[in-house]
Amino acid sequence: MTEKMATASLTKLVRCVILDLDGTLLNTDGIVGNVLKVQLSRYGKQWDGREAHKILGKTPFEAAAAVVEDYQLPCSTIEFISQISPLFSDQWCNIKALPGANRLLKHLKNHGVPMALASNSPKESIEAKISYHDGWKSSFSVIIGGDEVRTGKPSPDMFLEAAKRLSMEPSSCLVIEDSLPGVTAGKAAEMQVVAVPSLPKQSHLYTAADEVINSLLDLRPEKWGLPPFEDWVDGTLPLDPWYIGGPVIKGFGRGSKVLGIPTANLSTKGYSDLLAEHPSGVYFGWAGLSSRGVFKMVMSIGWNPYFDNKEKTIEPWILYKFDEDFYGEELRLIIVGYIRPEANFPSLESLIAKIHEDGEIAEKALELPLYSSYKNDPYLRSS
Repeated sequence: MTEKMATASLTKLVRCVILDLDGTLLNTDGIVGNVLKVQLSRYGKQWDGREAHKILGKTPFEAAAAVVEDYQLPCSTIEFISQISPLFSDQWCNIKALPGANRLLKHLKNHGVPMALASNSPKESIEAKISYHDGWKSSFSVIIGGDEVRTGKPSPDMFLEAAKRLSMEPSSCLVIEDSLPGVTAGKAAEMQVVAVPSLPKQSHLYTAADEVINSLLDLRPEKWGLPPFEDWVDGTLPLDPWYIGGPVIKGFGRGSKVLGIPTANLSTKGYSDLLAEHPSGVYFGWAGLSSRGVFKMVMSIGWNPYFDNKEKTIEPWILYKFDEDFYGEELRLIIVGYIRPEANFPSLESLIAKIHEDGEIAEKALELPLYSSYKNDPYLRSS
């Protein structure tokens, strides 16, 4: 987002928030992929995910029609929906909240900010999904499904109906959406729109949005006249800790040679679900090496836009100067906080400077009792 756009957004004060559900608050992408894999295999077809963009943000009928057409299935759209609906219903209990979702809903609710939930899914499906997440249903003053309006997104009908039920002017509403149809609908309703793209490397397509952010962790409510989060500590956001480990592997050869920053790369094999669960960005925590001890570390997860990785990677930088390589050695990580979203840089020098800044932030933060206590976690010392 340009500086001009960022400044302009400060003058667009809002009074309520309208949220999409699938891909915005709930991590449904994996469930969708799994269900389609199962059902398409029954027709001798293979879902590879490349068509995901064609169904993102669509109504269930439109999404099913796209799959039936693309895979030339010998059934009608209605028949296909009847086949996959029970499979989806069995999976609702397994859908996890996206990082930052619970934090955002709790924050807005605690500050009395009216919220509506507006999804292209049928209302019965929406309520089934959110029933597995404590406090979600009571957080929303209004819940609207695609079966309650004449036309779903990208039509503005759903958002205009939400504003009406909230007794708010459309211009006072902030829409948070992950899909292009949702962003189109929000702007057609003359609302402010923050896009949180759920598919990787798609941010450049969301030019209609007033702001594009990497994940809900990066939302700054104060930019829209809403109460700011108060949980950032010295430039870091505390997280529920998560764990990952494995042998150190050879990476791209650019850490030491190109950046002058030796990274201890981990294989992503076996961690695809974990990688999909966490947004790309810069995190920090503690690193345990089986024969060397426990050290501070900062790490990136993502595609590293400057180098344009083809796969999502994990690249930890252990904040200690070692005299030798330790390929093959067991590395255990505890991730305890978040620093910033992944970003591109105009030059290699600016990228290197930012990485060093990230390291300094992590070094300082890990001295705080909030984070330092994790240094003694037995996970770091087990092999």
